[in-house]
Amino acid sequence: MTAISPHQSPEYRICSRCVMDTSDPEITFDADGVCNHCHRFGELAARSWFPNEEGDRRLTAIVEQMKAAGKGKEYDCILGLSGGVDSSYLAWAMAQRGVRMLAVHVDAGWNSEIAVHNIEQIVTACSLDLFTHVVNWEDMRELQLAYLRSGVANQDVPQDHIFFSTLYHHAITHKIRYVLNGGNIATEGIFPAAWHGNALDSRNLKAIHKQFGTNKLKDYRTVSFFDYYIVYPYIRRMKVIRPLNYMPYDKTDALAQLEANVGYKPYGRKHGESLFTRFFQNHYLPTRFGYDKRRPHLASLIASGQMTRDDALAELAKPLYEPAELDRDIDFVAKKLRLSRDEFLAVLEVPAHHFDDFANQEASYRRLKQAQRLAEKITRRNLSVYG
Repeated sequence: MTAISPHQSPEYRICSRCVMDTSDPEITFDADGVCNHCHRFGELAARSWFPNEEGDRRLTAIVEQMKAAGKGKEYDCILGLSGGVDSSYLAWAMAQRGVRMLAVHVDAGWNSEIAVHNIEQIVTACSLDLFTHVVNWEDMRELQLAYLRSGVANQDVPQDHIFFSTLYHHAITHKIRYVLNGGNIATEGIFPAAWHGNALDSRNLKAIHKQFGTNKLKDYRTVSFFDYYIVYPYIRRMKVIRPLNYMPYDKTDALAQLEANVGYKPYGRKHGESLFTRFFQNHYLPTRFGYDKRRPHLASLIASGQMTRDDALAELAKPLYEPAELDRDIDFVAKKLRLSRDEFLAVLEVPAHHFDDFANQEASYRRLKQAQRLAEKITRRNLSVYG
């Protein structure tokens, strides 16, 4: 596979402070060679990141609100549990605060054995009730083949969308107002918007499936634009909280705590809990589009003070895949999708597309954000509801 990226800058350049480079077509640099991502991280951190006593005070208040909302009910909140470090540590940390959580796991057919082990360990150690939604494999295969044929960058949308769709639908069904999200600024504060569209864009998902799918979806449930941005937050009063932004979340320390207290097993790489995501992020994206997702992750760790730039560059110098491991994963993914190896390799070479080559919700989202900013100006209140 050859790297194809119509959005990529012709002249290579890398940030002097972090490791983001011109694989992001929208990157800019100041006179000192510092990129816009570093500057934006500083602004975002000042506004929304509190790894200190102030964060503890804010999180304590949020926990009290959740417990008050859960009084007389079975749960205070709901948590999506993937088996990754972020969601696992979040479950552990909130359990220490006495929060009653319903854990929801979505099995899209790509769980690694370690992921299954880690979920079991977290559920047992935190005394959680666990609801597991097993996605109809024919639906998942149908969507993933459609996405591969479309040639778009984000091949994880079929998994990501059903994960959040299931979580939010379950919250509404059980009348749980608070949804805990493991997303955080410390390890994910930097990410190029140009690389991917919104995984919750059901209009885009349906457009891609309509053009490249072959069969109807039977049980795959999506989240509509109206539900996600209007019904859930303002009518159902569902609120998404990112507690890791209110604590000193250090990835290395979190992993050590999980290993010591829970019996957690590390994956050796980010998002190793999904076998498809491992292949998609470590082979498909870099070879197809020139996107190495280690860059924004490592850049976030640099910006949050968890890693030096030299250590990040050393990490980037390591191969994404060992040849034998890549060969095994190609065979596994092809077989799982019921394609021959040659058929699978051929579908990886289809013409590349950007997500906005297909119908999407971007224009509707921009109009909604304009209306939100106007309402905030008039009411002088922060109307953000998704963490």
